[in-house]
Order: sequence, then structure tokens, then C-alpha cells
Amino acid sequence: MPASLLWFRRDLRLTDHPALLDAIDAAGPEGHVLPVFVVDPALWRPAGGPRRQFLRQCLTALQESLGGALVLRSGDPADVLPRLVREVGGGSVHVSADAGPYGRRRDVAVEQGLGTVPLVRTGSPYAVTPGRVTKSDGNPYTVFSPFARAWRAHGWRGPAPRPAAVPWLTGVGSEDLPPAQDLGGVRLPAAGETAALAAWDRFRDERLSGYPDSRNQPAVEGTSRLSAYLKYGCLHPRTLLADLARADDDGTEAVRRFTDELAWREFYADVVWHRPQSVREPLDDRTGSIEYDSGPAADALFAAWAEGRTGYPIVDAGMRQLLGEAYVHNRVRMIVASFLVKDLHLDWRRGARYFLQHLVDGDLASNNHGWQWVAGTGTDASPYYRVFNPTRQGRQFDPEGNYVRRWVPELRDLPATSVHEPWLAPGGVPAGYPEPVVEHAAERRVALARYQQVRSS
Repeated sequence: MPASLLWFRRDLRLTDHPALLDAIDAAGPEGHVLPVFVVDPALWRPAGGPRRQFLRQCLTALQESLGGALVLRSGDPADVLPRLVREVGGGSVHVSADAGPYGRRRDVAVEQGLGTVPLVRTGSPYAVTPGRVTKSDGNPYTVFSPFARAWRAHGWRGPAPRPAAVPWLTGVGSEDLPPAQDLGGVRLPAAGETAALAAWDRFRDERLSGYPDSRNQPAVEGTSRLSAYLKYGCLHPRTLLADLARADDDGTEAVRRFTDELAWREFYADVVWHRPQSVREPLDDRTGSIEYDSGPAADALFAAWAEGRTGYPIVDAGMRQLLGEAYVHNRVRMIVASFLVKDLHLDWRRGARYFLQHLVDGDLASNNHGWQWVAGTGTDASPYYRVFNPTRQGRQFDPEGNYVRRWVPELRDLPATSVHEPWLAPGGVPAGYPEPVVEHAAERRVALARYQQVRSS
């Protein structure tokens, strides 16, 4: 009987999966679809423990939804897929297109290895496939706001229907799941498509209306926490956008704000499509040449930042949240990134790598371009002279200090008036909590002086 292969990657779901529908059509009325996931060492090795474990749990959920039909293989996909095609007599391999630098190279190699068997790309992990939204002259957008307007004007297809039944090919040998990761008590979200859809339903029904006001407050559950599900494709952004369109009869601010967050994700993917080197190198050569510190003293400051021991409560709370939940609230990501780059004068790439090691939602395009935004080196970057004041940010976005107290137990007994400035507390800095590792005002002047130096050169 004819067989088509569905190669799962960043699309670990059955709902709104165009490549799945194409695989069913290719198999024909008498054929079967073989679902396969390849554990690629090139992606598995550099992923941190939280991403590995979450992926493992997503694969477990996917295996259950497929009735045990998912075939797991490990190795270079350019070797694994052609062998598997020969093993089952496959006539085609179906995927959601990958827009990342490595994924594009890998898929070309797989295509070559398959020979006459086609690798069919249908859809992508994005509402609008990267590269499709361009200026009238064909050049890519380099600023978010005009990109977002063009992205909205371009529009996207509605969600693809979930098939009522799939003729899965069974009985094909499969390897075991990749090894479980010891996360030392890190709490990950529930994994898989069912959990993702439930999380979206809860946010849409319970918190979306308050999103404009609550999204910047790390102490409250005001954001969607869908980033890990979007990373692995447990749900597709089209599903969210279709629901948002139904909720936006009167053009609500909440819908616009949340749609903008989806657009940022698509913008950064588009930037990487056109400038793949930007995941590693600064886009702005001038600000990218700003001097960063190195050596033992810089390493000690990096360790204090990474461990949440800087003496600045909102920074330390964010870094401890990262270590406790493999996640950091978006507002706090900007605060801790600014502190590393502009208070400690350390290279943004060092922070970006650390985040990817520890984040469960670590996405190369979004993570690294988010860091470039803060560092002033990227597309649509924040001006370099914008230096986040960690004390002022803490008072503004965590006014009662509840976020700090949750993650920094040494400060739990301090009142709101001093929880963000424990050095001003009547009894001084509480026992066990460090004094500030640097003085913010002084380091701000250093950062601006270095910026002025490259600006005038």
C-alpha cells in the first residue's frame, strides 16, 4: 500500500496542521501515513535541560494522541529520513517549512538524500511564512511598526481542519524517547496539544480583557504563557488569531495588544529569514562595536547575575524565576538584559546563550533579537541611551513587591517602601542578601560614554 511520511518538527499537534492534510491526500484512499520525529543531535545537544524535557513531554503527549503510531529515530535527518523511506516504501515526505538558518540547510540536505522522493513543504510555524511580507520595492522591513501593518494587511489563512481520522501506518520499529532530564526541581508547564489549547482557552476567557493593564506586572498572572507551546507548535498562531478575530467585534485594545505580540514573533523570524547571521552577530555595526568587559572580574559579575545575586531585587527575582520555572516574565527579561549589558557591560550574546540554555521557550530568533533590541544593536532596537533603572522599574511594575518577595525570600519581611531598595531599609540589607554589585548611576554613565565613543568614531 502507498505510504507518505509526516515528519514532525515544530508542529507537535494534529489541529490546524496543513502538512498532515497533504500527507493524507498523498497517501490516497488505500494508503497510510507514517508519523515520524527525528531526534537531531545538532538540535538536541545545544538545547538546555528544560527545552529537552519539555520536548520529551510533548512527544509523549503526541504519541498518545497518535495511538502509539509515532516513530522515533535519532541521528542526522539527511541519513535517517532516506533510510526510513526505503524501509517503508514511502512515496513522499511532508513537513511544515522551517525558516531558521539551520533548518533551511538541513532540509536541503534531506531533499538531496531523498532523491526522487519529494520533500513537500506545506505551511510553517507562523501565520505568515517568513519572507512573504516585504516593502513595495521587495526589500525586507527593518522596523516593527510598518512590518506589523503590512503583516496585518497581508493576512493569513484560517485554521486548517483537524482530520476526523488518520490512516496511521503502524508496526514500524521505533526507538525509545530521548532520556529524561534531571531539572533539579524546575517546574515546567504541562506539555502537548491538549494542554496548549486549554492554556489558550483559560487566557482568552479569563485574562485577555485585562491584558493591556496586567501584561507588564510580573506579580500577577497577566500574560498568556503560551510561548513554549508556540515554540514547539503544540498550537499554531492561526488558531489564536482566528479566536482573536471573533473576539474583536469592537476593535478592543486587548486584542490589538496581544496580536502585536504575535506580530513581534513573526517579525523576528522574518528578520532571520533575510539576515540569518543576525542570530549571532549584531545588525548595527556601530553599536555592535561598543566595548564589553571580559576577564575574571567580568566573569564574577556574570555569575552574580546568573545566580540572582546582584543586590538589585527585581533583577535577582527575574534570574531566580528563570532557574525555578525555566521562564522569565517579558518585562523582567528586558530589565535583566539591560542590567547585564549596560550596568555590567557584558556582551549581549553571553546573556542570550544563557537564556537559551535555561528557557523552556527558548526560540533563537525571538530570544536573540530580543537581546539585540535591549542592547541597541538590532533591528528596531531600543536606543542605546535607554538604560533601564532596575530600582525604578521594580517600583513601577512591582509596586507592592510581591514578585520580588516570591523569588527572593531574603526580602520577604521588607515593606513595599524598601523592598526594591533594601540598602535603605531601617535595619540595612537583610542577612543573606548581597549588597549591590555595582552602582547603577555610575555604570549608566560608563555605558553612555562608551556609546558616545563609537557614535563619534
